[in-house]
Amino acid sequence: MTIDSNNTDRFQDLPTHTDSTNSYIDIGYHKFFIPVMGTGFTIDTPLRVAKYGISSVISIGDDILIEQMREHYSDVFDKPYRHIPKSEEDSRVKRIRSYLNLVHDLVQNQMQAVCSSPFETGSDITRYFEMMPSGTLKSAYDSMIACTHHETKLRLQSELRQKVVAGNIDVNIMTKVDRELRQENGKGVPESGIAMSALCGFATSELRSSIVLSAGINKRLFAYMAQFDDFFPTADKPPQKTIILKVSDYRSALLQGTLLAKRGLWVSEYRIESGLNCGGHAFATKGELLGPVLNEFQANRASLVSGLRKYYYEALDKLGKVPSGDPSIILSAQGGVGTSEEQSFLFSQYHVDRVGWGTPFLLVPEATNVDSIHLQKLSAATEDDVELSDASPLGIPFWLLKNTTSDEYRRKRIAENTPGSECLKQFLATDLELSSTPVCKASMQYQRLKLKQLNASSLPTKQKQAAISSVLSKTCLCMDLAGSVLNRLNLDTKSHTAVCSGLSITDFNRVYTLKEMVDHIYGRLPIKLRKERPHMFIRELSLYITYLKNQLIKNSLNISSLSDKYFNDFSNQLLNGIKYYRQMASQLKNGEQATFLFSLADLEKKVQSLISNLDALQLDHNGSLLEATSILPA
Repeated sequence: MTIDSNNTDRFQDLPTHTDSTNSYIDIGYHKFFIPVMGTGFTIDTPLRVAKYGISSVISIGDDILIEQMREHYSDVFDKPYRHIPKSEEDSRVKRIRSYLNLVHDLVQNQMQAVCSSPFETGSDITRYFEMMPSGTLKSAYDSMIACTHHETKLRLQSELRQKVVAGNIDVNIMTKVDRELRQENGKGVPESGIAMSALCGFATSELRSSIVLSAGINKRLFAYMAQFDDFFPTADKPPQKTIILKVSDYRSALLQGTLLAKRGLWVSEYRIESGLNCGGHAFATKGELLGPVLNEFQANRASLVSGLRKYYYEALDKLGKVPSGDPSIILSAQGGVGTSEEQSFLFSQYHVDRVGWGTPFLLVPEATNVDSIHLQKLSAATEDDVELSDASPLGIPFWLLKNTTSDEYRRKRIAENTPGSECLKQFLATDLELSSTPVCKASMQYQRLKLKQLNASSLPTKQKQAAISSVLSKTCLCMDLAGSVLNRLNLDTKSHTAVCSGLSITDFNRVYTLKEMVDHIYGRLPIKLRKERPHMFIRELSLYITYLKNQLIKNSLNISSLSDKYFNDFSNQLLNGIKYYRQMASQLKNGEQATFLFSLADLEKKVQSLISNLDALQLDHNGSLLEATSILPA
């Protein structure tokens, strides 16, 4: 199509973003984002994708890795660098702030380069618009390409350049990883918790973006956040720093949102993640499935906003502050999404504003950091190669790729009778069971003491073996989740690598370019996935059934002591979810309905079998299960 030079006014009112919810967050043009993955996999992702308008999340938990990355990129881009030693006062805050400021400045420089690059094949500005989702901006770009009038084409290009915006440089904090940073005398320093110092580094940085809070409530952290002006609006401007909560159920979102609103802190986005169908730490709910949870958020969205506004306005008034307009919220979803059809369904059925794509991006070297050895392992991974493990020292189920160099090194140390790690970073040193100072459950110190205790105990053989296996399964996540980027950038080629991929990695079978993955996400050129891949909702349900079965086995070995009420409530929650999905299936495409319903019926039988077996189990006086493994369904 040819554009006439007199017909260009319609490009003057192009929206600067696609967000229409009046949230404090400008989500940009793209309908997806790249969530945080480990400590190293997305540590520099904004430097790779922000210039294309794609938002991503950096973990700011590991200031040691962050300092290594700052030194590296200062050298790459010829920026001044002064090492911040650990002994320096507030070193952790300074390291995090300095790195975030560097990333901010580098992305700003990238955006200037993008805007000044020519509209020609392979240029950054061409790639920017080619990866845009369908909509007004993409149509304007296509019209410019089709334009044959030279002066008009140049004018349209100028107008398009003015619409170029960077993707957000967001950061993540695990709220529960907040142990005190100790002085040499062993005393804690006020406001020096790991999460608190990371928060301070972000809050005092130049970034205008969001902090993603995951892992639940930390009242001390919430109170500390209220000390920073950047989280508050002014009469004419929204907050410089905005808040995102990652949650797996509505009740948690309401509780945390209320606690923050009462301090004058507005949660601009609720990032709803599957409890099990994810990567990294899996915060399993008591059988609450993603579909019903999203449905609950959608049904209560208006009341959630109005209820929180009341607390928010009252808190701001007490603080002598005023809101910037009437803030609303963004709803996003993540966890196991693998096709554009699933993403489109989340948009149409639950009215989410954007969707997180995590694990598939581990196969995109342009976006994330995976060294060549583990790219090959991820490309070839089957369901037998990915497990929901006991590897995390935090005691939270953790998704891991098997047979990584981290796993090989862990098993080698066990074989040499020297299990555990040296615990050089100590971010997860929180356990006080066997020592007067906090230690990490993956450390040599803890494992030596715990194994000695278990071997001397009179526990039944099976229970003892299970307990020993759990101790030995712990992995040094602090070091090994940074191993891939250190190897890839040749910063420490002796590092061991752990990969926190979710099960959806098994749907993909090769390395992809950034454009290939973006085109797949938007359905323009879908990637060929494995044929037997289940729908994301079916996979999550299956994972919850397996999780419930494993909990029964742990109870039978007295490794845990969950009540029969817990198992009944869990099972009933799954059945309610299945009932909801059976009704919801009518909204699926005709070609998907039959397979979805067939899988649903099969999984329903498994849940019912678990319930019937509960009645057959012998219960002790505390209601814990004594025998289970012999009668559990396969």
